[in-house]
Amino acid sequence: MTITEPRRVVALAYDRLCTFEFGIVVEVFALPRPELSVDWYKFSVCSLDPGPIRAMGGLMVQSRDGLGALRRAGTIVIPGWRDPDEPPPEALKRELRLAYARGARVVSICSGVFVLAAAGLLDGKRVTTHWRYVDRLTARFPNIYVQPDVLYVDEGNILTSAGSAAGIDLCLHIVRRDYGAEIANVVARRLVVPPHREGGQAQYVLHPIRKESINGIAPVLECADKHMDRPLTVDEMARKASMSTRTFARRFREETGTTPRQWLIRQRLLHAQRLLETTTESMEEVAQAAGFGSAATLRQHFSRMRRTTPTAYRRRFRIV
Repeated sequence: MTITEPRRVVALAYDRLCTFEFGIVVEVFALPRPELSVDWYKFSVCSLDPGPIRAMGGLMVQSRDGLGALRRAGTIVIPGWRDPDEPPPEALKRELRLAYARGARVVSICSGVFVLAAAGLLDGKRVTTHWRYVDRLTARFPNIYVQPDVLYVDEGNILTSAGSAAGIDLCLHIVRRDYGAEIANVVARRLVVPPHREGGQAQYVLHPIRKESINGIAPVLECADKHMDRPLTVDEMARKASMSTRTFARRFREETGTTPRQWLIRQRLLHAQRLLETTTESMEEVAQAAGFGSAATLRQHFSRMRRTTPTAYRRRFRIV
């Protein structure tokens, strides 16, 4: 009987391997992290094709394991696919179905979603892929709900990312799910990328705030970020920036890619997450400190944007 290892991540290698997508998976899950006091992932690669595998850029990849390695995986990653119009082999589809049925987490980056769709794992689910594949995926698999304008989609044990670089966002999201925001932030800093990006494939970044902002927005954002416990309206932010509300809102979107209200909510949620992880404060105290005013409002926004409750988040990610 094969025993699933929850922290084992297995990446699929195949002829004409998408090198960048594969490299993302290796960097996040395979790199030793002795600076982290956690039981880190066990990483391995399984080969779809026999012999040395060609990877984009003239590289060759040699894997010791075949598809049987998927049977031990807690997480399986399909790092792109060589051709969205090429159906994956039946043996691979069968192993993916068996893995999903036993509770393994199945992940695709970019065009890898076509493999999961062909295996029949995505019917009725929300997914995403690179913007240039959206129409093709929608036409070929009409029972899938394709979301074209997000960085990644988390459907529990099925996770999909948009274009190649969005694989970094998805892999960091998985680390955040497994180990909490603080650990994910450490990994992000080592990668020299933002720990969390909001938005779609336009890919605007909320952190870090650009201090050299030519529009005068950054000082207001920095002030708001340092005083999340204080009530703050868009009109007040505009006054601090010495702008009209309309001008401030327009320049704010130019600078951050989102609205002032949405930025505030997301910053308050990030602050609330840190408090839930690192303190024993009550939900009312966390809500007040993060500027939500009440635990009910905190729960409302947390559930809508994080798809869980503050209590469940604390139970899972509290740093002892």
